[in-house]
Amino acid sequence: MSLSKDLTIVIPCKNEGLIIKKTLELINLQTNIKNVNVMVADSSTDNGFTQNCILHSFHNNINVKIVKGGFPAEARNNGTKKIKTPYVLFLDADIFITDLNLLSHMVKVMKNNDYHLSTTKMRTDDGHYNYVYKSFDVIQYLTKFTTPFAVGGFMLFNREVFNSLGGFNPDDKFAEDYHLSSKITPNKFYVDNEIVYTTSRRFKNKGLFYMVKMMIKSWFNRNNDEFFTKEHNYWT
Repeated sequence: MSLSKDLTIVIPCKNEGLIIKKTLELINLQTNIKNVNVMVADSSTDNGFTQNCILHSFHNNINVKIVKGGFPAEARNNGTKKIKTPYVLFLDADIFITDLNLLSHMVKVMKNNDYHLSTTKMRTDDGHYNYVYKSFDVIQYLTKFTTPFAVGGFMLFNREVFNSLGGFNPDDKFAEDYHLSSKITPNKFYVDNEIVYTTSRRFKNKGLFYMVKMMIKSWFNRNNDEFFTKEHNYWT
């Protein structure tokens, strides 16, 4: 069985050549991944270094295509244009999938249960700040019955539902992932116990206090669309 008829993967990227190279090479090892399309929405400004890393990563099993990037909301939407598969997986450029059967498993779960959106648990590849992610697991469980909370690192969408919601709000400059996931019907949202890994760079760059503060503010502003259109100094 191949996932190529079921799944398209979309990855926004900016100046992350060495990181996304690793991400793509791990995707390439997934079970049943042959001929799956991976759309990299690139907005890099590093004189072609990132695109060179993308093109020269070892990905003989997947079809990697570079499309126009932008802020994450716009980049993710750009990656979905013209795709026809029933499911679309949004990954961040620094998401490392080490379980070789994860994507096959997640698509099967989506199909069998008619979920609209699913995600996984997350940990850092260096082990730092994992207590934050473990705390987030608890918050995610408590809120999923009323307001689903998924991060853009791993969002597996039913494409028809994604389109019916209008995709990511192109005006969003912050937490576009949570803003969209909060609109999912709670009983159609699923959090799997499997784990994907990410870098701890966000916490190192912005600080733990800032990251936790903005997570809390996002929840309190979940019904305030204007909140998500501001950058909140996240990209500076």
